[in-house]
Amino acid sequence: MQKWEYATVPLMIHATKQILDQWGEDGWELVQVVSGPDGNGLVAYLKRPKGA
Repeated sequence: MQKWEYATVPLMIHATKQILDQWGEDGWELVQVVSGPDGNGLVAYLKRPKGA
């Protein structure tokens, strides 16, 4: 059975694409983007196969 590892990443509005592209190059897949805990900014949830 596939095992996953997860990461949460704060996103800066002016560099969202660059941040996600970099994580994607490292094998991470975007799962969801939500508002930050204080209601400002965004947080990305990512996953990749464990051991990647």
